[in-house]
Amino acid sequence: MLTVKQIRHCLDTMGEMFPDAHCELVHSNPFELVIAVSLSAQCTDALVNKVTKDLFQKYKTPEDYLSVSLEELQNDIRSIGLYRNKAKNIQKLCQLLLDEYGGEVPRDRDELTKLPGVGRKTANVVVSVAFGVPAIAVDTHVERVSKRLGFCRWKDSVLEVEKALMKKVPMEEWSVTHHRMIFFGRYHCKAQRPQCEVCPLLEVCREGKKRMKERNK
Repeated sequence: MLTVKQIRHCLDTMGEMFPDAHCELVHSNPFELVIAVSLSAQCTDALVNKVTKDLFQKYKTPEDYLSVSLEELQNDIRSIGLYRNKAKNIQKLCQLLLDEYGGEVPRDRDELTKLPGVGRKTANVVVSVAFGVPAIAVDTHVERVSKRLGFCRWKDSVLEVEKALMKKVPMEEWSVTHHRMIFFGRYHCKAQRPQCEVCPLLEVCREGKKRMKERNK
């Protein structure tokens, strides 16, 4: 596990590497963000953005998504994985927004998780990006980076990873750290072929040291 000094070094280094890290899902309001993040499960942001470019022109409000058949909505997002289930959840989500929240996206994380297809990660993204509430959304990149570097234990669940990060990262840095860790994992510390040999965090990375040792045998 990293020391307080090592954690600070990691946070500062990722900040230097990706000072402009941000949510890469294109959206113009909280509602579009909820839809985009819901579509992003097991899918790249790039593909989601390609689909939502036309989707958000066709559908502006919850009512719009409910005005078409499920089959038509499925066809609109067909290129995205799990499109049948995602289309079904989107229409259920829109109906609940109208029934319970006046058509507006709730600002509370617990309320957000009541929406179909919206889990804790999605809710954290929405409260952080759309409403400026400090939060750390643990996606596959954040989880991988956290475990490789030693912010948490290898066996930790996603929720345990989130709690570990919330404990070790200053609250005012939660949201920016979330984005920087995603960029670090997406473009540098990749799932396959991480760039250990040129990584400025190699000296504190338990996984990187192990990989380099194996390469040099």
